[in-house]
Order: sequence, then C-alpha cells, then structure tokens
Amino acid sequence: MKACVFIDGNNLYHNLKASGISPNQIDLVKLSAFVSSKYTCTVIKIYYYNSLPDIKENQNTYFKHLSYLENLRKSTVIVKTRKLQKKSIQEIKSHARILDSLCSSCRQKISRVSPVREKGIDTMIAIDMVRAALIDRECDYCILVSGDADFIPAMDLIAAHGKQAVSAALAKGYSYELRRTHGWFIIDVKDIHNSCLKQ
Repeated sequence: MKACVFIDGNNLYHNLKASGISPNQIDLVKLSAFVSSKYTCTVIKIYYYNSLPDIKENQNTYFKHLSYLENLRKSTVIVKTRKLQKKSIQEIKSHARILDSLCSSCRQKISRVSPVREKGIDTMIAIDMVRAALIDRECDYCILVSGDADFIPAMDLIAAHGKQAVSAALAKGYSYELRRTHGWFIIDVKDIHNSCLKQ
C-alpha cells in the first residue's frame, strides 16, 4: 500500500513543545516512515506545510526558518508555505480585553497574544490530500500528521471514495473528534526518541 504523508508543521511544532521535545531534533522522514509502518504502508511522498514569518519582524528568525525549510527540501520533503497574516487591531484588542478579565495568576500562565496568525494552511493540506488520493490517484493512504479536527470533511470525502484517510499525532492536542471518525495513532514520546530523531 502506498502512502502520502501530510504534516501540519504548526500543529506538530506546538504539540512537540508541549510534550517537552525540541522540534528541531525531529527527522521528518524518519517520523513519516515510523507512522506509515503503523498502517503497513510505504511512503511515496512527504508534504510539509508551514507559515513563513515576516522578515521585517525578525530577520534572524526569518532566515533560520528558511534554512530549516531548505534542509527539509534536501531530504526529499515537499515544502509548502504561506506568509503569516497580521491580525486586525480589533482582534488584538479583543484578545487583550479577555486577558484583562482574567485573574493575575491566570494571566501569567498565558503567553502574550501574538499579532500574527496562520491562514490558509489547513485548506492547502485538505486540497492536497484530496488531489493525491482522488484526482491523481497516487496513493492508497493519506496519512495526516496533525491532531486538528478541521481536516475531517476532507478525510470523509477521501474515505467515501474508497481510499484510506488516517491520522497520527502526539497525545497533547489530538482532537477526540478526529480520533472518533477516522483511523488514528498516538505517537508516544518514547517513539519519538527511539525512532524519529536526527542523527
């Protein structure tokens, strides 16, 4: 069985950090091979999706990000990006009002509100999954590495046409709704350390 792996970079990054793992330690080719083995598939393509920071905000962060993405491309990963979108002043003020309404203890537990947001990445992933499975017919399995339930409609469509749409994610941030509707696999922190780290 042939599989295409679709990695939601932002989702994976935050779930790794929440699990105490540095995202820069992860070899995405090894991670994809490990996850696909749980579904007894052979990986034919790996797609990685992420948003690019604005060079005007922080040149150092921007160029580090570009370097990371270029190294992924060299490892045969297909990289797809979009620019981070600036939030409107109204959105930022709304978040600030919510923070102000919290007690000081709760406020300290929440990091500052980011002035940017990821936009369009989920749509890009969903379209690529449908294209790979149903239009180009290049895979039997679409393996989503994300815990985000937003992908369920695309996965439902793929499954309705006789292909497999499954997911894998770390326990932190893995949507119950996503696990309830499609094949799923929890990536254990031990699995990461044993099978998915860079040399």
